[in-house]
Amino acid sequence: MIIIGGGPIGLFSAFYAGLRDMKTLLIDAQDELGGQLVTLYPEKTVYDVGGIPGIQAYELAQRLVEQAKMFGPEIRVNEWADWIERTNDNMWIVKTDKGSYKAKTVLIAAGIGRITPSRLGAKGEIEYENKGVYYTVRRKKDFEGKKVLIVGGGDSAVDWALTLAPIAKSVTLIHRRDQFRAHERSVKELFRVANVYVWHELKEVKGDGNRITQAIIFDNRTKEEKVLDVDAVIISIGYKGDLGNIPKWGLNMKGRDIIVNGKMETNLPGVYAAGDIAQQVDSPKLALIAVGFAQAAIAVSVAKKYIEPNASLFAGHSSEMDKFKSK
Repeated sequence: MIIIGGGPIGLFSAFYAGLRDMKTLLIDAQDELGGQLVTLYPEKTVYDVGGIPGIQAYELAQRLVEQAKMFGPEIRVNEWADWIERTNDNMWIVKTDKGSYKAKTVLIAAGIGRITPSRLGAKGEIEYENKGVYYTVRRKKDFEGKKVLIVGGGDSAVDWALTLAPIAKSVTLIHRRDQFRAHERSVKELFRVANVYVWHELKEVKGDGNRITQAIIFDNRTKEEKVLDVDAVIISIGYKGDLGNIPKWGLNMKGRDIIVNGKMETNLPGVYAAGDIAQQVDSPKLALIAVGFAQAAIAVSVAKKYIEPNASLFAGHSSEMDKFKSK
């Protein structure tokens, strides 16, 4: 099986495919496995995973990676699945920007697609990306004792300001309007713990070539500029999910969702989908990790029987793990 997507559902699929004694290749477009857990909210707490009252998203991602590797799947990161095509012997070829791979089944667990941050286009922004300019907070400790500027007015921007205020030297937030999309209580607290400039935007970031040292902001009504000494700029204005050529693969889709039946089968034989990218017919869509885990188990089990018609659809409980490991 080739699994497209290295987020929580793709990772769990790799584990479950190994549990079913399937040779597995996992391909992910990001440079780090974990999907939205590590790209969008690594420091947030996830509460909707069964048996875990609460866990930091980044830690959950690392546990899923560890679990996914239990049966030795081949894993390729920073590789973009561009095309799939069926061969004359009823196999599937997945073409990426780095090569081609052949398998009997394909599981698409691409979530919202390749995640890219929305950029402002401010002068110096690209030059200092990951040298002081960031689009999310992967580790809070990286901002301890630093002068931080946050750009944005939504929940994410305000939440990061509140999260970093106790550990940073200073936190300043600028927003291009005077109305925030964040929760009212959070906004009220924001004005108490951070320096806030409404009607302000980022014009330029400056530095010594290795790290940023200043940010130039301006009032978008008067064009008056201010120079701020900063160690870090967090641009929190959203992310975009890029599905690439997936809509051209011949799959039945509705909007950004791949239509699947109760077996997680797409209209293409041997191709399955699970997680945020999948929409089951006659079933409500719940974009929850817990739901995606169940979909992954179903998809892999059905794929196993597709490959080996005499195989059991349900091979037993994972509590019998020693039996599987000894195979």
